[in-house]
Amino acid sequence: MVDGLRREQMEELSPEVSAAQLSDALDALGHRDRVLAGQFVPLTREARAVGRAATLQFDASDHDTAEPYDAAIKFIDALEPGSLVVIATGGSERSAYWGELFSCAAIGRGATGVVCDGYLRDTPKLAPLGFPAFARGTRPIDYRARMEITTAGRPVKCAGVVVEPGELVLADADGVVVVPRAIEAEAIRHANDRARRETTVLDELRAGATLRSVWDRHRVL
Repeated sequence: MVDGLRREQMEELSPEVSAAQLSDALDALGHRDRVLAGQFVPLTREARAVGRAATLQFDASDHDTAEPYDAAIKFIDALEPGSLVVIATGGSERSAYWGELFSCAAIGRGATGVVCDGYLRDTPKLAPLGFPAFARGTRPIDYRARMEITTAGRPVKCAGVVVEPGELVLADADGVVVVPRAIEAEAIRHANDRARRETTVLDELRAGATLRSVWDRHRVL
């Protein structure tokens, strides 16, 4: 369970902040290992999702049950507004883990997106929903009798990063960044400041300033 989501803090992160800028902010604070490993492909190139981690762990299973989706139903129905679903699978290629119907249900609960270190399916139907979805790729295979949810709402290791429930997550076309709670306020301030300074730098470069001059003035590249 995400503990109240602290939405007021989430809203402090400027909508102009990118995953790259947030990663740079974390670097500046000495946290250089908070970007999920590998390539996460967004369903739409312009997709951006910010929210509080709502975590799921999938593990291999070779047995079927009468109610194979009970754990997923319970998890999705309990999502709170502002949640961003983080699915850890160990990079398993056995199945897809999320699709159109789960996305529709998550939208109805106010979730902001989904990040999965495995695969999605139903992608031709997912994209028109406008629900930001990021994954390693796509496969048409259902997880029933192949994978099962073993934990929900607990810390998970997703693409090399331990993600705690409720941590701030930002995903865009460059990748996925997870902010430790202990430095969240500082990270937001750094990222917002960097976004503002980069806007100034871009304007100066377009006006003809040299890279050396803008670096010396702003220390941002």
